Amino acid sequence: MLVKVDSVSKKCVFEWFKRFRDGKEDVKDEPRSGRPPTSTTPDNIERVRRILADDRRLSLRMIAEELKISLDSASNIIHEHLQKRKKKVYAFPTLLRSSNCASTDTEKGVC
Repeated sequence: MLVKVDSVSKKCVFEWFKRFRDGKEDVKDEPRSGRPPTSTTPDNIERVRRILADDRRLSLRMIAEELKISLDSASNIIHEHLQKRKKKVYAFPTLLRSSNCASTDTEKGVC
């Protein structure tokens, strides 16, 4: 029986060989230089917390525009740092009581 096996590319194997030959035995990626995150600061996290405390119905876009940060940064702050999740709200129609109905409505079968 033949079993199909997913394998890594030759390029990947050569890269691993090069790393091990150079004495690097750690499989984790090395830290990269790059632009540090500037929007996800403790100050912005606190500002988002206060904004949501004032009005929880604000959209992600409104929060991002108010703080002048990207949507991704605002989403990251809300979901990762503040651990907030969107809750589904279901609206149920209110039931009319017969005491609230007019006599004509009752005759028509509305109430």
